[in-house]
Parts: sequence; structure tokens; C-alpha cells
Amino acid sequence: MNRRRIWGWWFFDWASQPYHTLLITFIFSIYFAEVAQHHFITLGDSVTLAGAHAQSLWGYGLAMSGAVIAILAPILGAVADTSGRRMPWIWLFSAFYVTGAAGLWFLMPDQPALIRTVTLFGIGLIGAEFAAIFTNALLPGLAPRDEIGRLSGTGFAFGYLGGVVSLALMLALFAETPGGRTLIGLPPLFGLDPELREGTRFVGPFTAIWYALFMIPFFLWVKEPRGPKSPIRIRVALRDLWALIRSLRHRHSLASWLISSMLSRDALNALYGFGGVYAGTVLGWPVFLAGIFGVISAISASIISWIGGRADRRFGPKPVIIAATLVLIAVCVIVVGMNRQTLFGMAVPDGPVLAGLRLPDAIFFACGALIGGAGGALQAASRTMMVRHTTEERATEGFGLYALSGKATAFLAPFLIASVTAMTGNQRIGISPLIVMFLLALVLLVWVKPEGEAQQ
Repeated sequence: MNRRRIWGWWFFDWASQPYHTLLITFIFSIYFAEVAQHHFITLGDSVTLAGAHAQSLWGYGLAMSGAVIAILAPILGAVADTSGRRMPWIWLFSAFYVTGAAGLWFLMPDQPALIRTVTLFGIGLIGAEFAAIFTNALLPGLAPRDEIGRLSGTGFAFGYLGGVVSLALMLALFAETPGGRTLIGLPPLFGLDPELREGTRFVGPFTAIWYALFMIPFFLWVKEPRGPKSPIRIRVALRDLWALIRSLRHRHSLASWLISSMLSRDALNALYGFGGVYAGTVLGWPVFLAGIFGVISAISASIISWIGGRADRRFGPKPVIIAATLVLIAVCVIVVGMNRQTLFGMAVPDGPVLAGLRLPDAIFFACGALIGGAGGALQAASRTMMVRHTTEERATEGFGLYALSGKATAFLAPFLIASVTAMTGNQRIGISPLIVMFLLALVLLVWVKPEGEAQQ
């Protein structure tokens, strides 16, 4: 194994994770929820309805980004496969990532440009997702088959560690608390104005800078395997893509796995995407508290992803996937059944129960640790399961199908959450579609062979 190439591949997870940790889950999504909720209140909504409108807007934005990903991912993947080139696409979508993230600086606390912000966020998200597609396709060539699970799990662990470090830096040096200083009592660096929320808004440019800096090892150390490079032929790519899709009727384990993975990954991404909005509007958390929550969650994710990689190597990916999915179902049930006053309809104590936190806050902290850990283990084991359904010679075909399944319904969970939230006016009930999606994913695993179909 080429250790430098492996480390370079791991650095993509380290570089790209802050988009998920800082923007989707813990800091920017909560800031967006605060700003959007306040905006809708000024338009005459009640606090509850304003929160629902903020969640719906965020959800529709994620759904539109997911729809773009669903349409273009299989086509671009097939084009890249037929040309034999992946690195130029990673360069291109890295530019999307940096542009979208940096543009989030312009979401002002007063008179916010909400639609423009959601659009920029979507551009960055599309860049992050497409870059990951082409990077994951390099995995089968990194190491022998029996080491893939460990490498995948370690990659996710390394990425989550990067999320922890980036989040800790944001909280310590930039994001302002209600008192106008950072979590460690400093004024935000570079003279950023707390009154204009510039410390929190800097999370966008910070994420862009982080990615640009830490992708340097990736581009220096990860080289595409030598081989023939062909001109880009879209018609040939689409023909090959259609042939791959038609072949699924003869590959029942792979077909079941792709649909199961499609549902679970879509639900998990929505859980990440709406966790911050839920914390900010249902539980009323300020950004800095959600940041502390994020540190705990990301540390848990890093540790459990690393453990999951070892469990994957010993027991195989399927048991890890089942266990992680069950944990995520339990978390969703708790989230739907809880608000500031009640837990499954029962009143909760008014006073603090742990470290100054009320019971709902403490429970959501625990849920965050479980989401991070189970989510990291699930994603790492899912990459390994895909490797078991392909060979190095046919890796582009296999991961082309994997990318297609992962993005074909990327809009579904956000759309269902946004729609159910809008229909009921209740954010907690709006999360309930994720329970159904995880359950369906679990049922479909019955037809997935633990050793895959790599030899077929």
C-alpha cells in the first residue's frame, strides 16, 4: 500500500467535513434559523409558525440542491468513467465548494437575503457532494479488499476529527456568544463586529479557507492510476449508464443494497441538515451552545467511526450498518417526541438536571453523540459494502451505481420534512418521515448478501 496516497485520500475527509459540521449541522444552520425566524416574526407570524416557516425554507433549499445532485450525479459520473478522468472534476467541484461557503458571509441579521443565502449554500453543497463522489471512486484501488473497511472507517474518523478541530477554533476565536465574546472570553478575531454577527457569519469564509488549505495534501499525494484517457463522449457515457441500470434486475443483492443505502443516506443527511434548525427553533439554543453540542457529537463520531472500521474488518459491514440504523431510528423517535416542556407527552422538570442543562437539552446532547457516532459508522461501512459488490477492475461501474443511488432521491427527505412541517405547522412531526425511511432501509437489508456480489 502507498501510505502517502492513503493519507492524501484521508485528507479529503478532513478538508471537506467542516461543510457538514460547521454549515449544515451546528453553526450556520442555527444562525440561519435564528435570522429567518426573526424575519418571519417581523412579518407577523407567531414564534411557532415562524420557526416552521424557517424550517420549511431550509428544507426546500436542501431539496432543490438534492434534485440538482440527483439529476447530474449519474450523468457526470458516467462521463468521468468513460473518459477515465476524476481529478479534473474534483478540482471543478472544489471551486463550487469554496464559492458557496464563502458567500454565506453575506447573510445579514437584519433584512436578510434568505433566498440568495439558500442558493449559495446549495452551490457549496453540490460541490461538496460531487467532489466526494469522485473521491470515493478512488477507494477500491487504495488497498487490498480486506483492508478497505479499516481505511474507510479511519477516513471518516479523520474527517470527523477535522470537524472537531474546526468547530473548536470557530467557537474559541470567532463565533460570538450573546455577551459579544467568544466561548473562551475573547472578542472575535480580526476586529469582527459582534453586533453585526460577523464572528458567526465568518463561518462561511472560514470553511472555504479550511478546505482550500487542507486539500493541498490531497492534490499533491493522490494521483489517478495510469491508464488510457479518452475524450469526453456524453452519448457513450449515457449508453453505459443505462446498461448499468438495466443490469440490476439480475443482481438482486446489489439492487437491494443500493435502494437501502439510498434511503438511509438520504434520511441521515436530512437528520444532519435539520438538527441545527431543530435545536435553534424547537429548543431555543443559541449558536454557541449548539457549537458545544457539535464538539461532543463530532468527537463521538470520530471515536465510533474508528471503532466501526475495526468492527467492519472483523464482522463485515452488514452488522455495523444494521446496528447504526437501529440507533438512528431510536434517535428520530426521541426527537419527534420531545420539546422544551414535554417528553412523549409527559412534563419534564423545570430545573437543570445535568451541568446546568434542562432534561430536553441533556437528552438532545446525547442524541447528538448518537447521531454523530452511528452516522459516521453507517457511512464508512456503506462504502465498504459497495466495495464488496464490485472489483477493482469494475470499480467505476460499481461506484457509479452507488453515486446514482445516493443522489437519485437526495431531495426526498428534505422535501418530505418541509412538506409535513408546512402541512402540520409542527417541526417535531415534520421529522417523522425519517423514521419510515430508516425502517424501509433496514427491511431491504434482508436481501443484501454480507459478502456482496464482487465475483459476479
